[in-house]
Amino acid sequence: MVKNRRMVEDFIFRDDTTQTKTSMSLSLIVLPKAELRYYIDPVEVDKIVASARRNGIIEPLLVRPLPDSDKHEVVAGAKRYRAAHILELVEVPVVIRSLCDEDALEIALIENFARSGLTDLEETDGVLRLLSAKLKISLQEVPVLLHHLQNQQRGRNSANNVIGNDVIELVQSCLTSLGNIKLDSFISNRLPLLNLPNEVLEVLRQGKLETSKAKAIARLKDEELRKQMLEDAIAYDLSLSEIKRKVQEIEQQSQPDSTSSLKDRVDDTWRRFKKSKLWDNPKKQSKVEKLLSQIEALINEEEI
Repeated sequence: MVKNRRMVEDFIFRDDTTQTKTSMSLSLIVLPKAELRYYIDPVEVDKIVASARRNGIIEPLLVRPLPDSDKHEVVAGAKRYRAAHILELVEVPVVIRSLCDEDALEIALIENFARSGLTDLEETDGVLRLLSAKLKISLQEVPVLLHHLQNQQRGRNSANNVIGNDVIELVQSCLTSLGNIKLDSFISNRLPLLNLPNEVLEVLRQGKLETSKAKAIARLKDEELRKQMLEDAIAYDLSLSEIKRKVQEIEQQSQPDSTSSLKDRVDDTWRRFKKSKLWDNPKKQSKVEKLLSQIEALINEEEI
């Protein structure tokens, strides 16, 4: 997505009266039930652990108080939270803000976008979750609404399917806040990810394969061949060019025999030719005679 993203600090420090900077017992902090990231690379956490072992956790976690509880939920800083647990720290620096679910999700998205911390699929799912929360509709309804909105902007919507300006403004405001995401680009490049085969989506959510490689493998129509290619790509760390070459080889092997295909074309063309009765068309008779002469000449060559 767009590189020029608004940083999470814009939200954390925009109103000093609503925040508190302090230290907090790690035992009072929990991760959200539904994290943005499906997979946390342990190597990334190890880097934070190594840095924190030397210097401590310098950058504070952003947390929010949970209703009817003494616990606080991590909004931004999940990897720092994990590193603190690995180091068995007693306390960590935090910034406390009272946030509703929508604001917490938006801030988490912006922070991860700014750090390029999410995969394409995680970003897509995150944007849809945020739009679902803001629009008060189900996750399944969001892609449908975005397609309707795109059609309306292109003048394709019917009169009885017009989306109101309030909804349009809310969607555009949301996409802008996440780094000026363009609606057309999001629909064209990101929503199709949700239509990938389930086994491909599962590999992406586990962080085992890059999006470009997964999309190349998804071209395979045969499920068993697709699963095998996914396993090979992961096990042997195949490059994108290697994957594309192997997929192309498989597709070529699965194509029907060229001789059989040509025979089918001949049979189909002959059937349509008899049905059309082109010989009765004065304007096309000469062309038909010429083509027949060429076919007869080919047949005579075979008989010689």
